[in-house]
Amino acid sequence: MKTTTPHSRSFPLRRAVASLMTAAVFGLGTLSASAATEMPPFPDVTGDVVQGDGNDYSLKFNIGLTQSSAQYRGLEYFKKIVEQRSDGHIQVQMFHSAQLGDDLQSVSALQAGTLEMTSPSTSPMVSMFPQFAVFDLPFLFPKPEVADQVLDGPIGQRMLEEASTKGLVAIGWSENGYRQLTNSKRAVTKPADLEGLKIRTMQNPIHLDIWRTLGANPTPMSFAELFTALEQHVVDGQENPWITIKSSKFNEVQQYATETNHVYTPFITLVSERFWNRLPENYQQLLRDAAKKMGDYERHVSRTMNDQIKEELKSEGMEVTELTPEQVKVFQDKLEPVYADWRDKIGGDLIDSIRDAAANAE
Repeated sequence: MKTTTPHSRSFPLRRAVASLMTAAVFGLGTLSASAATEMPPFPDVTGDVVQGDGNDYSLKFNIGLTQSSAQYRGLEYFKKIVEQRSDGHIQVQMFHSAQLGDDLQSVSALQAGTLEMTSPSTSPMVSMFPQFAVFDLPFLFPKPEVADQVLDGPIGQRMLEEASTKGLVAIGWSENGYRQLTNSKRAVTKPADLEGLKIRTMQNPIHLDIWRTLGANPTPMSFAELFTALEQHVVDGQENPWITIKSSKFNEVQQYATETNHVYTPFITLVSERFWNRLPENYQQLLRDAAKKMGDYERHVSRTMNDQIKEELKSEGMEVTELTPEQVKVFQDKLEPVYADWRDKIGGDLIDSIRDAAANAE
């Protein structure tokens, strides 16, 4: 287990000379910081211009995360592909930070036809698509490459097809990533450390079961409300990928973090069926192609930044605990009842097929 604590820094002062020195130090620091957080460049847009039906289309694409997230970076690439390959006949309007509603509100807007696209986490959608609960089982994917193999293979394709109902068309996967725990009370190295902590979870029954089984007090809440709730100590902690913790500035209101990698969560790219049915078939295929390329690129951004951002959080004063394999095993053993409780509800065949794929991928 490694723990990192904050460091302090001072700058010299002295009128004109000191101002120059300070400006130089500040400038170097800014360059260093921007270099450290620079996202991978966009891949080139490839493929011919897609011929439509002569009409122009505009689509609003709303996501829950901020402009500094890998998800938004992926959305920027999606816009670039769609607008370039449609020769400007499809215009993509991007909305971040749940500007047009949180995940569930966005999905409802797709069904109503008042929003064209969104890319929610699978977790809040379990009430609509019970099979998505499989992604919330703890420690299901031992590494991200295993998740890729499952999502990009027959299992993932079948789940996209099953989600293309209820006024929605599901066209691709991207990455929310492995979830990590943060809190404002104490370092967490074992389940007993969670006793009594109020942990914000998504509106998802398996997540509630996970944290309740570990001894915490899970509190479902919209992501859009989370920062204020942490700041005002309505809840003690939350769990999200490193990149989300950083981009949402949770480290400003959370002192402690534990790298648990307890759940790997994908994003699913959804289109309003009402909008989809208005598009010519060529443009439908363009959106599918762009969603696939967006997902591949967004995963690359997410993973490139993951360890880097963890180190940045440490340097900014967050106390980060990295669990040993033995410590992880204690959490896994404690959570075995969650698998037993949900096996029949999710479908044992689906769970077994993913576990088989995971075993073959390792």
